[in-house]
Amino acid sequence: MTNLDTAPSEQVCPAAPEGQGPCVQLWPEREVPLGGVRAMNVYRTLPQRGLPTVGAWCFLDSFGPDRVAMSVLPHPHCGLQTVTWPLEGAVRHRDSVGSDVVVRPGELNIMTAGHGISHSEFSVLPSAEVAPEDVPVSRGLQLWVALPDEHRHREPSFEQHRELPVASGDGYTATVMVGEFAGKLSPATMFSPIVGADITGSGTLDLPLRPDFEHAVLVLDGQVAIDGEDIGPGPLAYLGAGRESLTVEAAPETRIMLLGGEPFGEDLLMWWNFVGRTHEEVEKAREEWEAEGLLDDAAAATSRFGFVHGHGPDAGAEAGRIPAPPLPGVKLRPRTRG
Repeated sequence: MTNLDTAPSEQVCPAAPEGQGPCVQLWPEREVPLGGVRAMNVYRTLPQRGLPTVGAWCFLDSFGPDRVAMSVLPHPHCGLQTVTWPLEGAVRHRDSVGSDVVVRPGELNIMTAGHGISHSEFSVLPSAEVAPEDVPVSRGLQLWVALPDEHRHREPSFEQHRELPVASGDGYTATVMVGEFAGKLSPATMFSPIVGADITGSGTLDLPLRPDFEHAVLVLDGQVAIDGEDIGPGPLAYLGAGRESLTVEAAPETRIMLLGGEPFGEDLLMWWNFVGRTHEEVEKAREEWEAEGLLDDAAAATSRFGFVHGHGPDAGAEAGRIPAPPLPGVKLRPRTRG
């Protein structure tokens, strides 16, 4: 998934502090108009100025439901993993390591960018020329996971999981996207202690947690109450660390996304689709992506970000790539958690 923000700002994400105990903090969503070929708005809850990460989770957008076809040309990533979790609709993913797959609700795409990768995403449509009212409804989550320093320069890779483990307890079922939850372990390859679970249920839910993890909850459908705080769709509820379990009072047909992980102990610098450590790293990644746009397909295939097949000069509406926006000409200022 990509950040199509036409004027992205650099975001300094300091290492997580020690000792943040249990809490309920509501961090509001921000509506971000992406513009460009996708011409849609998303709702961003990570990163926040006072909450840059939850574990290694460093980016969270939700989109839809709407009937805007996703048409995202090749674009680059480095220093992160993308986690694609569709809720409605199907998306075709192609990347520079040769992957060409369709991901549907209940299936998981994990792309490990490492030192550099590029990919594209297009909605699967019933025909080449479809009326706007016949475009399938799209809804989903776009998440990024920051790679720790020892893994952020690794070779890029991709994996898809069409069957994921399901955990259950009194009143709930949980699809375990990544990590381990309620005794079920996802097959997805991750590089830091982490959890992501899509949970449906109603009534009083007693969810097991790891006390050494910090956690957050995003309500997708319905309504919940946590520690007396009523929470609906929209804001990200940050829960802190130190909890061995979480009691959730859930309205009927409630669906939530539980995210968590060991507090991330490294400073990050995020800009556009890059996660680095310094301004110079991000600037270099941008320059290399722009320079690779001048190469022929064969030379681009061996470059840092590679070449995504199916988007060459003969690809019609799918030809081309997304250029990098200009870097902002401002001094970076460290941000701390609120």
